Amino acid sequence: MAENETGETGAAAGTEAAENQQSFKIQRIYLKDVSFESPLTPKVFAGSVDWQPQVALNLNTESTRLENNMFECVLSVTVTVKLGEETAYLAEVKQAGLFVIEGFEEGRLGAMLGSFCPNLLFPYSREAISSLVQKGGFPQLLLEPVNFDALYAQHLASAKQNAPAPETSQ
Repeated sequence: MAENETGETGAAAGTEAAENQQSFKIQRIYLKDVSFESPLTPKVFAGSVDWQPQVALNLNTESTRLENNMFECVLSVTVTVKLGEETAYLAEVKQAGLFVIEGFEEGRLGAMLGSFCPNLLFPYSREAISSLVQKGGFPQLLLEPVNFDALYAQHLASAKQNAPAPETSQ
């Protein structure tokens, strides 16, 4: 039998490789919470308000370890559309997923939960927001794609910058 780098042979080496194998599985994707408010109705539909909207998008992700290697990741998407100082509508969706993630070291696991999973959830959130807005009687709203890799990198840089400086002893 051939030896691996650690000197183990055959079956023992295969068992170790199986234990270190990375695995990602989607268990379920679901809508956790949804909200739509349109405080300017019916005035906005009566033509007394000029439709020149300012759209603000707010994204947030949260993840929780449930059991063993199962995680819930929740992507919150909030869209606020204003006409001048008044809110025409506010739509919020919390799109969630259950994921089994195995074999990733801690740093890579953070990227999976902070970037990869939100990337999978975003199309569902985009569709839910679009549907809510249209059901509210407003023109279609199509959210632009989001670069969750860049957002996660910004989050890490911000966390590193805001971390307390290590104490030095003299």
